Amino acid sequence: MFFFFWGGGGGGVFNVRIPISRCKSIRLFAKKAIKKGDTIFVERPLVSSQFLWNSQYKYKACEYCLSALETAQDNARRLSGNPGLSLPHTELCKVRPELHQACPQCQVSVSLKSVACFFVDQSQVIKAALDSGPVCVLVNKSMHYPPETSSIMLMARMVATVKQAQDKCCWQKLFFQFCSRAANEEEEIAHKLLGEKFQGHLTLLQTLFTTALYDVHLNMWFTPEGFRSLFALVGTNGQGIGTSSLSQWVHACDALELTSQQREQLDSFIDQLHKDIEKETGDFLNCEGSGLFLLQSSCNHSCIPKAEASFPNNNFLLHLSALSDISPGEEICISYLDCCQRDRSCHSRQKILRENYLFVCSCPKCVSQMDELDLTSSSSDDMEEEITDV
Repeated sequence: MFFFFWGGGGGGVFNVRIPISRCKSIRLFAKKAIKKGDTIFVERPLVSSQFLWNSQYKYKACEYCLSALETAQDNARRLSGNPGLSLPHTELCKVRPELHQACPQCQVSVSLKSVACFFVDQSQVIKAALDSGPVCVLVNKSMHYPPETSSIMLMARMVATVKQAQDKCCWQKLFFQFCSRAANEEEEIAHKLLGEKFQGHLTLLQTLFTTALYDVHLNMWFTPEGFRSLFALVGTNGQGIGTSSLSQWVHACDALELTSQQREQLDSFIDQLHKDIEKETGDFLNCEGSGLFLLQSSCNHSCIPKAEASFPNNNFLLHLSALSDISPGEEICISYLDCCQRDRSCHSRQKILRENYLFVCSCPKCVSQMDELDLTSSSSDDMEEEITDV
């Protein structure tokens, strides 16, 4: 199995309740008291993939776990545009290029700690698809146009995983646990990735995807409706993952015991480095990708979350930690919105959740603000959203 967690059964700390209909959300409840700061579970994704645009910008990452394959110094040199740059304390960088290996079948690079038969088999399928033409055309053609950028290779890995699995039914059942509806008929909401402006691209993508990866066991994913459901699945459940050897090095530098003068010099160097990088490449510091996490996706949303996901090991291992004390029997909710979005008006939050997750939030915060919400008024938030959407 390619995900793990502690707790869950017997005397564990949480319980997953799965309803008869998967259209109703799976819910996660505490089985015993959880203290603020506790790690509730650690989970690997069923599949993960680097974003296409990210790889085109030469961010080197392990094809299996997305860990950085570039040393902090090499990373800093590329991002700053300064090939002669030398970092102090290079011994703090944990990336070891001598421990990287290219897959003998497809030549994609991986960290030796991540090599597994599962990875090699999956990579062979994806490499064959890229060489066959259609997916290669897709990658070169639509690098920056959503929804391809965030979805297509994650979908390819889902197909590859099932193709190479000995127990195909087991993996299909795991993927079917994710909510994949393209619309919420009850609320008359359609996912924004499937709107009219994307119809032509989705039709082309379906043709390319089918030609490259079709499998009789997965016929339902290659029909027009099934293909749309895959996009909805990834769009609704995909969890962003970011890794950076340079960020790891900076954190390690922060932990050094230095004299006041040494600390001032090092901090000044790092501040200038960030300015140089911002001038050269902007804010794109991380190797970025996305993954599907089964347990994390079972957590419902609240605008006042009880837990949050993080990646403290700088790889694809998701840690769910408690933001506050959680009582036995209490639902463990996370926020699908970032901190800035949670601070916006109820109208703004509802709009984001409707378009991206196909539901109307009824958390305590939204209910308490509902009386103040005037859906027919034109607020500053509305104007801001219109500018953002253009």
